[in-house]
Amino acid sequence: MGTGAFRLTDDQAAAFAMDGFVVVDGLVDPALLGPLRRCFDRLFRGDFATGVEPDEVNWQEGDGDPTLTRQICNGWRADRRIASTVLRADLGEAVARLAGWPGTRIIQDNLLWKPPGARSLGFHRDNAYLPWYRPQEMATCWMALDDTSAAGGTAEFARGSHRWPHQDDPTGEFHAPQDHRATVAEAAARHDAVLDIVPVEVGAGGGSFHHGWTWHGSGPNDSGTDRRVLVLHCASSESRFHRPGFDDGNGPIYSRYAHPDDDAMDEAHFPILWREDGYRTPGLPEPGSR
Repeated sequence: MGTGAFRLTDDQAAAFAMDGFVVVDGLVDPALLGPLRRCFDRLFRGDFATGVEPDEVNWQEGDGDPTLTRQICNGWRADRRIASTVLRADLGEAVARLAGWPGTRIIQDNLLWKPPGARSLGFHRDNAYLPWYRPQEMATCWMALDDTSAAGGTAEFARGSHRWPHQDDPTGEFHAPQDHRATVAEAAARHDAVLDIVPVEVGAGGGSFHHGWTWHGSGPNDSGTDRRVLVLHCASSESRFHRPGFDDGNGPIYSRYAHPDDDAMDEAHFPILWREDGYRTPGLPEPGSR
């Protein structure tokens, strides 16, 4: 990738529309992989460089369960290098094109670290957790900071599952279920659908994009290497808060940023990364800045 911007191809967009995901190379500059891994080290030991805590901190060095996948949500608030990666305009443009939106804003990032021996993450659909804004749509860019493999617990997608019905999805344990594919297998059976599981196996710096209704999860890390990924979850630039959904999904966490008399999503908390008219929230960091 060098220092160039990521550019989505027509073939990649067509694959996304057909399968509900697309696996790609060249999402992260190789020169930034080491610095980003060091950001993970700092954040997971509670060192928040900006002085602002992430919205969700589900694992910290010293008291976190070593068998669980480590997770932080909205690390971009706490670390400028993370921010300069997930707030990129080129990624926002690619997501907007795939989702069919006029622009994108970040809803949250995820820092996921699955060390050797860490257990699985259950299959789920992202859109099911988002009743607190409208349109209830998300599209995601998943960036690997280490080489990934099926044995290493990489992300897995159920091909074409974004076209399955969206109602009455089964639910299950997200962190460390005994069978991480149980929910998607049940959904496939309910909808008489073929279950075709595809692992994201890429070199460090590669990754994927996926649709908000695509079933996905990951197995345990049975390899001897770490699996660290940086995830960008986006919504349409036109999205607005939906107050009836504030108490459901992850609404209790993110609805706190709503103003009492307005359903607009404040760009200080949900900045616009790219919009087709050229607008981008002023002051966002550029790639590689620190």
